[in-house]
Amino acid sequence: MAHADAHDTPTENPAEAAEGNVVLAFVAALCVAGVGLLAGAPRAADAQPKVAQTDQAAPLALGSKIAVASAAPEASSEALKVLQEGGNAFDAMVTASFVVSVVRPHSTGLGGGGFVLYYEAENNDAGCLDGREAAPAAATPDMFLTASGDLNPGASKRGPLAAGTPGLVALLWRLHSHHGSEALVRKYGSKLAAWRRLVEPAIRYAREGFSVPAELSRSVESHKATLSEYPSSAGVFLTGGRVPATNSILKQPALANTLEAIASGGAKGFYEGWVAEELVRTSREAGGVMTLRDLEEYEVKTRDYVDASYRGQRVISFPLPSSGGTTLVEMLHMLEGYELKGLTPGSPQHTHLLAEVMRRAYADRNALMADPDTLSSEQLAKIKELLTPEYARRIASGIDLNRATPSSLIKSEAATSESDHTTHISIVDAAGNALASTQTINTGLGSCFVAGKTGVLLNNEMDDFTAKVGEPNAYGAIQSARNLPAPRKRPLSSMSPTIVFDSNRQVQAVLGTPGGTKIITTVLQLTSNLVDFKMSPGDAMAAPRMHHQHLPDEILLEAPLKSTSAALSAMGHRVKVLGPDKGLCNAQIVVKTAQGWVAVSDPRGSGRPAAE
Repeated sequence: MAHADAHDTPTENPAEAAEGNVVLAFVAALCVAGVGLLAGAPRAADAQPKVAQTDQAAPLALGSKIAVASAAPEASSEALKVLQEGGNAFDAMVTASFVVSVVRPHSTGLGGGGFVLYYEAENNDAGCLDGREAAPAAATPDMFLTASGDLNPGASKRGPLAAGTPGLVALLWRLHSHHGSEALVRKYGSKLAAWRRLVEPAIRYAREGFSVPAELSRSVESHKATLSEYPSSAGVFLTGGRVPATNSILKQPALANTLEAIASGGAKGFYEGWVAEELVRTSREAGGVMTLRDLEEYEVKTRDYVDASYRGQRVISFPLPSSGGTTLVEMLHMLEGYELKGLTPGSPQHTHLLAEVMRRAYADRNALMADPDTLSSEQLAKIKELLTPEYARRIASGIDLNRATPSSLIKSEAATSESDHTTHISIVDAAGNALASTQTINTGLGSCFVAGKTGVLLNNEMDDFTAKVGEPNAYGAIQSARNLPAPRKRPLSSMSPTIVFDSNRQVQAVLGTPGGTKIITTVLQLTSNLVDFKMSPGDAMAAPRMHHQHLPDEILLEAPLKSTSAALSAMGHRVKVLGPDKGLCNAQIVVKTAQGWVAVSDPRGSGRPAAE
């Protein structure tokens, strides 16, 4: 992948739907907006768009120096304390991540993994750290099939066989050991002592307990039967056989002991010693295949970010094994060929265009992408082609601005024959450092298997592989044979931590979200809301969302966009409107404004930002 220097950043500061005769309305909109693949098309006059909103305003925090947005108020608060104490954004990310792992176990945890995209101001350098879970060495392409070759239902989703080797602890140790603040090291006397200070808030929440969020209570209720199959899991989440009520106090003493081992021993406290032995023993006894060697040999990998110039802004995002950055860049390059300013955000015309762009990019995602370390040079070259504006213009030329193109007619042009569970944290500090990290155990409560006395809930990330060619995963994605399980291979991800730079080469926005395959389209819409429509950070977050991923061939609409469904159906789309209590993703963003840094948590979740 191309690795453009962060200092090559770019130009312009980012800041109800109607029904009716669809063809006439859309043609009229195009005439007004100048929408089309027209090089150098004139831009419509700047205007503040009328934006439909979600039911609740996005929680905001304004600061002149530092800002944190996370899915857990406890994590934002503890990360802010680290920054106030002299730590940097890397230190704050360590603390926020450990705390979220404790208080949002349905989304992430020590038994999962994640990605970090960072900008280090002192060196004017950006980079990617890949802490994605890896398949155990015993993984095989047919490990989730029956003897007759059928898909074994649930085998890739629940229980320890569904777990990849966790990467989160190694990822956080890498952040601290390579990028942590020397100020904290001086204050506490050593690197390891500073590390302990960063882990201690998580130990406290695990041992003393935390107030159960509604999302966790609902998730435990949904998976009660599976959790009950494992005494260690039931012992944590079903005390006395009861689902923890919202706002009740949940304590995790076993997890606190594991965190103590990590605080004392760094990454080795997790990947070696009693924690590793207990994790391997209990998971293998329950049908898993992970070994001590899998844990000992796990490594965080550095990757070169992918980037796009969009309306003069520089957007950088995460590369393979995340499909997110490449798919995002491809969609941005397609959208750049169209004028959007004259369109009303969320209108049938706007939603139709987004859907057509999304379905084409997702066709490429599902057909071509996998762990880059397992792809041939020819396959990597084809993926690199997806990052070019020329490729985007070519495939966008097939978009009919009046009619939906059935996904059955769209194949990846570059191909040969060949949940809202997860969490995101965005942080900026006074030195100008910026981090975007998306972390996960995959679907809600991961594998539902707690590894004995470790208290660690293991991921079910193996379901992000292609369990069987032609069969959808938990997010409905039908992926290629390139993404079949193999020893030490990393499953394809949609996590898309992203940073936008302004024309002065300064960080403008740090963003990301959980949501499975919906992550990439949410990041696209947030970016476009800020850059194309000049929305305020709060409006950009609260604006209703849509999603299309090629297959299944349908547009998902949040409830505020329901009024567009008839118009979209008349254009040939199959439309599914989500219930009023259902949202697409739970994003966390930090945006630079004239007033300072604005940290924003998604009103679709229960996160709260913090800033100073």
